[in-house]
Amino acid sequence: MRLPPQQLQQHLSQGLKPVYVLTGDEPLAQRECLDAIRQVARSSGFDERTSLTVDRYFNWQQVTAFGQSSSLFASQRLLEINIPTGKPGTDGSKVLQSIAEQPLADVVVIVILPKVDWKDQKSAWYTALEQQCVLLVLEEVPPQQLPKWIANRLASQQQQADNETLEFIAHQVEGNLLAAHQEIQKLGLLYPAGKLAIEDVRASVLNVSRYDAFQLGEAVLAGDAERTVRILQGLQDEGAQPVAVMNPLMWLLRPLVRIKQAETRGENVASAMQQAKVRYNQQALFQRALARLSLRQLQAALHKLAEIDKTAKGLIKGDAWLEISRLCFGLAKVGRISRTGKRGDR
Repeated sequence: MRLPPQQLQQHLSQGLKPVYVLTGDEPLAQRECLDAIRQVARSSGFDERTSLTVDRYFNWQQVTAFGQSSSLFASQRLLEINIPTGKPGTDGSKVLQSIAEQPLADVVVIVILPKVDWKDQKSAWYTALEQQCVLLVLEEVPPQQLPKWIANRLASQQQQADNETLEFIAHQVEGNLLAAHQEIQKLGLLYPAGKLAIEDVRASVLNVSRYDAFQLGEAVLAGDAERTVRILQGLQDEGAQPVAVMNPLMWLLRPLVRIKQAETRGENVASAMQQAKVRYNQQALFQRALARLSLRQLQAALHKLAEIDKTAKGLIKGDAWLEISRLCFGLAKVGRISRTGKRGDR
């Protein structure tokens, strides 16, 4: 059954269901839903949590074996299955259908998916999950609805703001719900319950929409072409130097190339990420980039960055900003589906 994320807390107060499915690309909603289920599971005696990430070489028998095994330390267990690509494959489809139709004994399963395209939504495995399990669709908040979303969050901490103030906060966070959440929490710490004055909000809310090259790298890896273009334009408008933009891109692409090479050799991706020192909060982003981008494309991007570096330093002729823009937009649109419904070039 489909359950709106905002109704999850009420649902959990009535007890846990055997299988939950979180699908969508909104990180704050995913984090909050995961935290809510984990918290109730812990308080209900689920003392052991196992997390599995599905990559190209994942063996789905691990899930079957988990269900058939018992734990020495916990009678009830939580199993999280993260599928960053949204493509479980033939074996995974069978396992997911089986879990939906016959849940694992003494186990609560959370299946974590990105936004699933319309074709996969018609598949047997997705249909089984939707009909037999609790499905939460984690959608981004449209810009026009963001002020209302902020108002509801403020109300939960007994604070209010007028429309001008809500619009100001929405403009500052530029659609980033994690940033909005942080700023709202900060307002709750700084000011008492009641109506917030816009002067106080302006004084406390940082300009979290300020562009930096790390945001650019994250947008590129996420395949968000529209945000990539906005950040590129913002960086140019703020007078950022091309070299300062390229270095963070290299810091992201170099480990990504090493991980992709390990994946191509059949090595474990999670281990490769650990060796490449990818932070935990970036691993989902890297997984999405690995699913979209080929080794050839990543190596070509690094080679192109080296050429752009020479251009920026005046060693060869050309427009460094133009080349950076072309490269970033090209990487961001690979394999992504635009709002018009057309798939980006591969």
